[in-house]
Amino acid sequence: MVMYTVDVYSGSDDSIIRDPHAQGVIVKATQGTGYVNPKCNHQWDLAGQLGKKRGLYHYAGGGSPVAEAQYFINNIKNYVEQGMLIIDWEGYQNSAWGNSSWVRQFVDEVHRLTGVWCVIYVQESALNQVANCAKDCAVWVAKYASMNWNSWTVPDMSVSSDAFGSIAGWRQYTGGDMDRSIWYLDANAWDKFAKPSDEKTQIETPKPVPAPSQNDVKYDSWTDDLGVKWFKESGKFTITVDEGIVLRWGATTSSSEIAVLPKGSVVEYDAFAHSGGYVWIRQPRGNGQFGYLPTGEDRNGTRLNYWGKFTE
Repeated sequence: MVMYTVDVYSGSDDSIIRDPHAQGVIVKATQGTGYVNPKCNHQWDLAGQLGKKRGLYHYAGGGSPVAEAQYFINNIKNYVEQGMLIIDWEGYQNSAWGNSSWVRQFVDEVHRLTGVWCVIYVQESALNQVANCAKDCAVWVAKYASMNWNSWTVPDMSVSSDAFGSIAGWRQYTGGDMDRSIWYLDANAWDKFAKPSDEKTQIETPKPVPAPSQNDVKYDSWTDDLGVKWFKESGKFTITVDEGIVLRWGATTSSSEIAVLPKGSVVEYDAFAHSGGYVWIRQPRGNGQFGYLPTGEDRNGTRLNYWGKFTE
């Protein structure tokens, strides 16, 4: 599932919020420690009246990250748990740009105050500045096909996720006064991002998988607790199908979704398996967990076709 959103600020017309393509609206709330969007409440309310999913973002000013986090939450405290919280990390009007600890301190303080982990908005070329947040936060990547992309059609281009493993959203369209994004999640997943992390973890995190039994050391293979036999192999897989591929918490099509990885995503893996008619790869993730991605169809242990390309 995917969702489409627009993001708005004080200069945005209400027609952007009303755009029928947009299933969600992300509203600028604050910037630094001295600015509040005067239209924030109106834009938030209008989006809610239209039945759209909502988010609020703080634009980093580069002052004290703790003070800015407190300013953000103090001004939107009545909306906490009703919409996604986002930190907008850009170079313009941001004196701390390039400081790789700033966003980490900001999201930690927001989490301390609310129990919610912010989603991080950042341009693709600066993902390294926020890589230390990857174990806790999702990422919304900015990468434009054109500054005049006046369409909801998804551009045919790749977007890196760097240390995050996958992207939650991609701000890819722009044209006139409307910025459009695609999100690789559904409405329920959107709501989970708005909740305190203990609720999100309870819903999304799989139960710990026991250490694999190395029952075939000769071939570096093992069987996991789902009965899937894995073979050790390291490499990278680049998705080439237009619709993307669902990354899951287990190597079965009934396992819960982590995200839909778009075309161009590169997944590093450490093992492969044949399960349920597909060839799967295992993606190492944070905290000793793994994601599982089908890479193509399989018949009796033979790979029939691929949905991407493998490289070492």
